[in-house]
Amino acid sequence: MFILNERMYIMNKMTEMALLDLGVQALQENGLKVQVQKEPKIGRALHADAWLRVGTAKQHLDYVVEVKRAVTPATLGAVVTQLRHTATIAGRPPLLVTGYITPPMADQLKGLDQQFADAAGNAYLTGPGVLVFVTGRKPEQNANAARPGRAFATAGLKVTFALLCNPALVAAPHRTIAKAADVALGIVPAVLKDLQQLGYVGDLKGKRGTRRLFDAPRLLAQWAETYAHLLRPRTLIGRYYVPVLEGWKDWPLTQQDALWGGEAAAALLTKYLRPGELTIYAKKLPGTLAARQKFMKEAAPGHTAVVEVRKQFWNFPADPRHPGLVPPLLVYADLLATGDARCIETAKMIYDDNIVRLFAEN
Repeated sequence: MFILNERMYIMNKMTEMALLDLGVQALQENGLKVQVQKEPKIGRALHADAWLRVGTAKQHLDYVVEVKRAVTPATLGAVVTQLRHTATIAGRPPLLVTGYITPPMADQLKGLDQQFADAAGNAYLTGPGVLVFVTGRKPEQNANAARPGRAFATAGLKVTFALLCNPALVAAPHRTIAKAADVALGIVPAVLKDLQQLGYVGDLKGKRGTRRLFDAPRLLAQWAETYAHLLRPRTLIGRYYVPVLEGWKDWPLTQQDALWGGEAAAALLTKYLRPGELTIYAKKLPGTLAARQKFMKEAAPGHTAVVEVRKQFWNFPADPRHPGLVPPLLVYADLLATGDARCIETAKMIYDDNIVRLFAEN
């Protein structure tokens, strides 16, 4: 087995536990009695940040807690999905504890029935004998600031994505990984070292070809959350308007070296979601398609349906099981990034039907 870098682990946990302590203190200042058990094990290989009990022995709410430094509209879907996954394993409702929740974000979380508490004293708790909904309190200091490691910087996110899509790739030479991730060769060693320090990569025998990826579901959760606010905004080539979306399945994307992503790919994967807008991934704007479908940069009468074109940031073939589509992992992450309840529901279907199998095969 490999040895986890203790210093990195302790630094991350110190930040999370400090936020947890502030969140608990804020709940207590709201007049609630709170008991905490930190870092309980809730599954064979999964630890929660805490158990938390609000109330008395006779009447109380028990939660499994996940601590996040920050939650934004872009990361909301990924955060809520991870919380629900943890709650399913733990058998308790999930409680989000974070640095600061803005009033609009508080309303969104409440609408998704996601309970929360932040370090500023904002909270939403609901259950037998308990109803707390506090918003509008400002943080005294920025508890959210944190510099990401190399694995979760822009280029590192590309490498991590390639590894998640093909976990066996982690054992390949650095040059092979760099080519698949479409990054400079010098990026790969630093990213692998960071992932190893975080416990996601292990070198079982200390020799080339013996690296393995560990805890892929949790790595995906962290990747999707960071991707949403760091890498995803940089992939947008443009948003365009077309007359109608009807017949989009017949658009000749493969002839343009383009792939369906987002809601369109989700519709093809699940036969469940009807896309409200289309997402296309390509190395550049597919000019012939844009001309044929009458792409316009501004909405106009008769041109109100939206097509967004995003830059492909990876360099490995499409999954033969899903020709013409971006990897299901990216569909999943892009759906979560919308923050839309129906898209989040569809993302879970894609996770259950495609991503669980991918990780099980590796």
